[in-house]
Formats: sequence, C-alpha cells, structure tokens
Amino acid sequence: MNDFTALLKSRRSATKFIPNTDIPDKELEEMFGLVKFAPSAFNLQHAHYVVVKDPELKTKVHEAASKQYKVLTASAAILVLGDTEAYKDAAKINEGFLHLGVMSKQEYDQTVEYINAFYENRGETFKREEAIRNASLSAMLFMLIAKDRGWDTCPMIGFDPDAMRAVLNIPDRYVPAMLITIGKEDVSGQRPRGYRKPTGEFVTYNQF
Repeated sequence: MNDFTALLKSRRSATKFIPNTDIPDKELEEMFGLVKFAPSAFNLQHAHYVVVKDPELKTKVHEAASKQYKVLTASAAILVLGDTEAYKDAAKINEGFLHLGVMSKQEYDQTVEYINAFYENRGETFKREEAIRNASLSAMLFMLIAKDRGWDTCPMIGFDPDAMRAVLNIPDRYVPAMLITIGKEDVSGQRPRGYRKPTGEFVTYNQF
C-alpha cells in the first residue's frame, strides 16, 4: 500500500473534536497554498474559503449550522463557497500566458470571449451548479491535504445558507457549497467505518 492509498483509507468524517485545539494560521496558509492546485473548469478557480476561528463568530456559525456540536469543538469552521461569476476573471487569469508569449493576442482574446460566452449562454442555474461543482473539487483536495498534515475534517451540508450569508457577510455572487469543520478528532467511542458498496454496484462500463 503506497502513502496515498493509506492516506485515502485513513481519512474519514470526524464526528467530534478535541476542544480547545488551536490550528495555526501559518499551517492553514500552507494547506491553502496546496489547495490552489485543485482542478477547475477553464482554470477559473471558483472556490473561496471563509475560515472562522474567532469563538464568538464560531458560536454564530454553530447556530446557523443547526447547533451541531462539532462546530463548537472544531479548531475552525470553514465555509466553502463557489463563485458564480468566476468566468468574469478569465481575462485576468490568462494575462500571464499573454505576457509570456504562450498565447498570442488573438488567442487570448478568443479564449476570454469563449469562456464568457460559455457561461453567459447557459443561464443562472448552470453558473450555480458550476460554482458548487468546482468548489467541491477544491474542498475534497483540502480535506486530503488536512489529513496528510494530521488534521481531521468533516464536510457538512446541514446549515442554513441564508443565515450563514448574514453571519459571514457573504456577497451574492458566491454560493455556499459546504461547511468543513477541522481539528483533532476525539476518537473515544468512534464507530467502525460505514458500509462501502462493492464496485460492481456503482461502476458500469460503456453504458449504464
């Protein structure tokens, strides 16, 4: 078993955390420095993370998350957002290629125009789905990076998006994809890992 396989099998959703465990900002920054390599459509990097460590603010997040205890005991609660208007940054994101000569001015203009049209022509529902889809790819990578550094996580969807928007002052262009709690898991009373389907139940080849 290689290191990645062992890491993958050891990561699980933490149901409770050891209280009062600080996670240094420097360590979070290092993790986010790796998260930026997550895949995203057109390299638009839709994900935005709001890290909540302040106890008073975390209490409000706890209330917006149906008062789930793990939010209070976690070292941080991290709201993962997807940017529905990420495509509007296509010009800025591709400027480097233009300046390095990797793209000609014509290719640069065509790329930006194509990306903008691709999103604009597909409507608001598509933009929202794309924001969540790409933010989720990033979030999964964050959880693996966290586990590799000895931190446990739990992805959560049990929260009131509108309440969370108000608490964290989230702009309208961003849609909450999930909440991630992070800390050191309290493994006392931990249950065995839940049932996992055999591959034959969820994989088919060539057609369903």
